[in-house]
Amino acid sequence: MVTAAQPAEPASPRPAPAATSSAPAPAPIRTDVRRVFPVRAGNVDYHPTHGGYPGTDLFADCGEPVVAVTDGVVLEVSRVDRFDRRGPLGPNNGGLSVSLLGDDGVRYYGSHLSAITAGVDAGVRVRAGQQLGKVGRTGNANNVCHLHFGLSPKCTGKNDWWIRRGVVWPAPYLNSWRKGGNRSPVAEVTAWQRKHGCPTSPGRSAAGG
Repeated sequence: MVTAAQPAEPASPRPAPAATSSAPAPAPIRTDVRRVFPVRAGNVDYHPTHGGYPGTDLFADCGEPVVAVTDGVVLEVSRVDRFDRRGPLGPNNGGLSVSLLGDDGVRYYGSHLSAITAGVDAGVRVRAGQQLGKVGRTGNANNVCHLHFGLSPKCTGKNDWWIRRGVVWPAPYLNSWRKGGNRSPVAEVTAWQRKHGCPTSPGRSAAGG
């Protein structure tokens, strides 16, 4: 006896595949990094404090080598001095500058350079002690040869000059590195970010470096 075919049960819908991100996974933070003093010269002077916000100005002759403090990847490079006293103040105050994301997760920033080494571009990997540029007086350096130096978290990694210029005082770390020590700013920078996050505007202060 022939019977009519029973209608097939509808297939259960397959679960959609989990969404994946095309962004590369962040590099693991290293704790074994080596750090060096950012200016390779015998005659360097600096103050423990800085006007307006945490940072340090390292005074040395124009042309002295500025080097990478530690192993890492270049985040931002400014090869053109766009500073204009008529404004806007802040974004272009540093003149020629380089920021580096160290393998320890800290952003190291130097500005007022007279030149930037060929091949030092965003995304390029550098090693501790590798020359990034030369001490200068570009930007709002007031015609005084020096390197403005700042420590901060990565945050956006670009265009956040009010963070990049420095959020913790560098002098204690510079004192260590100058003597061949390896004092780490990681804990202090991490604590600052945990407390403040990544502010999206400079707030009341318009001074930059």
